[in-house]
Amino acid sequence: MFYFDKINGKKILKSDMADSLCHFFTTRECPVRGNEEFFKTALKAKRIVSPVQTHSANVEIVSAKNEYTETDGLILPEPGTVIYLSFADCVPLIFYDKVNRIAAISHAGWRGTAERIGVITVEKMNKHFGTQPKDLIVVIGPAISACCYEVGEEVFAKLIGTVSDTTGLFSGNFVDLKKINARQLKEIGVYQIDIAPYCTRCNNDLFFSYRKECGTIMRHNAVVML
Repeated sequence: MFYFDKINGKKILKSDMADSLCHFFTTRECPVRGNEEFFKTALKAKRIVSPVQTHSANVEIVSAKNEYTETDGLILPEPGTVIYLSFADCVPLIFYDKVNRIAAISHAGWRGTAERIGVITVEKMNKHFGTQPKDLIVVIGPAISACCYEVGEEVFAKLIGTVSDTTGLFSGNFVDLKKINARQLKEIGVYQIDIAPYCTRCNNDLFFSYRKECGTIMRHNAVVML
């Protein structure tokens, strides 16, 4: 279940399924970009890392370096570092391996969803840290919902082929990106999944929406620290 909380007076969104992990989604009140020092101080972090997102399916493991180009997923193996990714309709995916204490964030727009970036993230966590899908908690944050996300035939065809069971994911040309990502993960054995009920286009008073705001450059964020 999702609930609103505050960090130094600024509204954020959390999932009680992942309460053992320091995680949240920012709102319009407090985007991270431009306020890095605020969050670094509030979270008592050593550093803050964010990639250059390009709607790719590239997932990187956070190391000593600070720059991650053409990267839409970060895996965090160390405490003391904050990672964040940016969103304005695309689907934020937060992963937490509670056994090995490894976390990750991935950015799943329609392109990332078509390339199954969530599955790629899990596979990389498994390869490098031994993460088992059954041990994962996945929190799917606010994103444009099926009510507002109509796509063309080409995008529809790319998305429908990413899951074996398409039940409840498509209605005409409207697609549910959040549930498609959840279904992809369930089909590889991830079952602890919490999906935010908020549509960024409908709840534009809380979150930024690229479609609603005609290409806004503003972004809300998914944030994690071990």
